Amino acid sequence: MIIDLPDTTASQVSKTLVRIRDEAGAVALGRVLTLIITSEIGEEEDVIAAANEASREHPMRIIVVSTDSAGATARLDAEIRVGGDAGASEVIVLRAHGETATDLRGLVTGLLLPDAPVVSWWPGECPDAVCDTPLGRLAQRRITDSAATSDPRSTLARIASGYRPGDTDFAWTRLTLWRAQLAAALDQPPYEPITRVQVAGAPDSPSTALLAAWLGLRLQVPVEIDVADGNPSSGIHRVVLHRASGEISLERTRTGIVELHQPGQPMHELSLPRRGLRECLAEELRRLDPDDEFGAVLESGFGSSTAA
Repeated sequence: MIIDLPDTTASQVSKTLVRIRDEAGAVALGRVLTLIITSEIGEEEDVIAAANEASREHPMRIIVVSTDSAGATARLDAEIRVGGDAGASEVIVLRAHGETATDLRGLVTGLLLPDAPVVSWWPGECPDAVCDTPLGRLAQRRITDSAATSDPRSTLARIASGYRPGDTDFAWTRLTLWRAQLAAALDQPPYEPITRVQVAGAPDSPSTALLAAWLGLRLQVPVEIDVADGNPSSGIHRVVLHRASGEISLERTRTGIVELHQPGQPMHELSLPRRGLRECLAEELRRLDPDDEFGAVLESGFGSSTAA
């Protein structure tokens, strides 16, 4: 069910939610958090679809704040989606025009679930120091996606400079499977120390920079980044760990598949699919405490690797 509320107010949206609950039995019971998504008008549907899918694992209230600050007329249009149109969640879409778009905190405060955690997500371009923004100050966790911005590497550098505990970025979440496979490869004999590391990836891949930083931080060895290896695909292309008995390499050879090469062992093909918005969002919503490992990489390791 979708209820349209053109030219409305945040107070009227809240009253309509109460009426829906009383008349249709749609209640907030079982909702574990409020997710606030910041978007631009006309770009909401893909992120709503991802949040709806994630809500099947994490039932929540989704508040989408879409803005058009360049509009001449101050106006708030809203939609409330419940039932089949909202997955396992309640979706409130607020489209703020003109001056109405300047007070985002005021728009959402009365719509938050009482006594429930708040997570804010910027799926596209994000402001500097998101923790200091009006919606960032409301949230326990703040999610950005540097890979979805116009200049991913510069965005990641800005995120690092303004990092506060509770911040995370999908460029880091997309590394979970890579980190697990590399850790598993090192958890086998001969247990020799790694002497150096090479990481290759696309020039605009923030995940490549983060993986190199994580390996350098945890292995305490030089890490070389190659962003000109001739592979036209996006993301991470290859990781090579050097040690006395030979190289361990993990290389993406085709979509969803990587090859693992180890000295004295046959080559193994492993499933390592690229993670979409739904998978990344669901993983981040499983924990509402700060991601200390991500913070350590940004504060101590990010930017310490050398480019080839």
